Amino acid sequence: MVEEWLTVTNVVILGGGPGGYDAALVARQLGADVTLVERAGMGGSAVLTDVVPSKALVSAGQTVARLADAQNFGLRLPDGTDDLRATVAVDMAAVNARIRRLADEQSRDQARAMTDAGVTVVHGTARLDGPNEVVADTPGGERRFPADLVLIAVGAHPRVLDTARPDGERILTWAQLYRLEDKPRRLIVVGSGVTGAEFASAYHALGIDVTLVSSRHQVLPSEDSDAAAAIQQAFMDRGIDVINDVHATAVTRVGDDVVVRLDDGREVTGSHCLVAVGSVPNTAGIGLEDAGVTLDEQGYIVVDRVSRTSAHGVYAAGDCTNGMKLASVASMQGRIAMWHGLGDSVEPLNVRAVASAVFTTPEIATVGVTQRDVDAGLITVRAVTVPLASNARTKMRESGAGFLKLFCLPTTHVIVGGVIVSFWASELIHSVSIAVRNKLTAEQLANAFTVYPSLSGSIAEAARRLHRRDEGDFNLY
Repeated sequence: MVEEWLTVTNVVILGGGPGGYDAALVARQLGADVTLVERAGMGGSAVLTDVVPSKALVSAGQTVARLADAQNFGLRLPDGTDDLRATVAVDMAAVNARIRRLADEQSRDQARAMTDAGVTVVHGTARLDGPNEVVADTPGGERRFPADLVLIAVGAHPRVLDTARPDGERILTWAQLYRLEDKPRRLIVVGSGVTGAEFASAYHALGIDVTLVSSRHQVLPSEDSDAAAAIQQAFMDRGIDVINDVHATAVTRVGDDVVVRLDDGREVTGSHCLVAVGSVPNTAGIGLEDAGVTLDEQGYIVVDRVSRTSAHGVYAAGDCTNGMKLASVASMQGRIAMWHGLGDSVEPLNVRAVASAVFTTPEIATVGVTQRDVDAGLITVRAVTVPLASNARTKMRESGAGFLKLFCLPTTHVIVGGVIVSFWASELIHSVSIAVRNKLTAEQLANAFTVYPSLSGSIAEAARRLHRRDEGDFNLY
C-alpha cells in the first residue's frame, strides 16, 4: 500500500531491457503508476539476443574446453583415453536450443517480476508524441499513455554493412547466431572488439576453426593494452587464426562458403561469417527530436549523469544513450532516472566506479582508472602487476597464465583502478570495485582477510606490494 504522502505519478517506459526493467521496479517502489512498453519480450535484446545468450554460449565452450584439460588432472576414461574432448560431439542445434530456452526463461521471470511489482506491461512499439505522451502500436491497435515522466530505454541493434549484408544463414549478426542448426566448419569473425573476441573464443572452445579479422594491431583495442596482449597471445596459443591490421572490404556468399575480402588483397574462406562491427541505437522514428530530445551525431541520446535528456521530464538509459554500453550501466541509469525524477535521494552516475568484463578465455575484468588514462598523463598513479602463474589456485585449476594490476594514488594510496586477467575475473573484480567505489586505501584492501588458496589472495598480495616506504619496484606513472 502506498503511503498517503506520496504523490502518484504516471511513469511510462519505452523498452524492457536492463534500464527499463530496473527503472520500473524503482518507480513502483516510490509509488508511481508505471506502464512499460516492450516490443519483443521483457529483458529486451540483453536477455533475448545479446548478453544472456552470448554468456550461455561462452559457458558451453568453457565446459568443452575443460574436457581438453582433463588429462592434466590425471583423468581418463576406463579404456585409457585421456583426450576427453575428442569423445564428446558438439550438437550445435542442442546448444542453441538450450541458449534460447535460458533466454526465454529469464524473460518470463522478469515478466513475472513486473506483474508482481504492479507494473503494466504493454506489448508493442512505442514512440513519443511530445514529451508528455507515449503512443504504442499494439496488436490491438494504437494506445496512448499520458506521462508525467518518460524513460527512453530502447537499446540498440547490430550495425550492418552494405558490403556484408547478413542473410541469417551464412553471413550473420550476433543476434542471428542462435538459430544455427549445424556446427560451422570454419567461422570467420569480422571485428575484434568485445563481441567479436568473445564469440571467437567461445566457438573455438566448441572445437570450431576460427579466424578473427581485426582492423587494429591487436584484439580488444579498447581494453587495457597488457590485458589485450595477453588475450591475443592466448588466442594464438590455442590455435585461433588472428589477422591484424586489415579491414574486411566485402563479405559474400559463394555456394556453401563465405568469402571475406581484405583490403590487402587477401581472401579468407569459411563456412560462416559473424560480422561484429558495433551497434546502432534504436532512436530513429520514435519522435525524439520533435519532443526536444537531443541526439549526438551517431543517433545516441545525450544524457547527463542523472540520466536527463534535453527535454523536461524525459530521461534515457542504456545502449540508446551516449553512455557506456553495459547492461549494468543501463540498470544504474534507469534507477538513477527514477530516483531523480521522483524526488528521491540520488547520487549521479560515477563512470570511474563502473566494473566491466570481457568473457573470453581467460576473462578480462576492469574497474576505474585505465592504463590508457595513465599513459595519456591524465592521472599520476602507482601501479603494481602480480602474475598469477605462481598462485596456488591457478596451478590447481591448470588455467594458464594471467595477471592482476592495481593502481593507487601515490600519496594517499587510495585504490583508483584495477585490471584482472584470469578465469573468473568477472567475479574477482568485485572486491576491487568496492575499493574504488569507497575510496579504500591499499592498506585497507590488503588487511581484509582472504581465503587460502584463492585467486582473491593475489589481490591482497598486490595491495600489500603497493605499501612501500620507498619507490622500490613500483611503476610510478
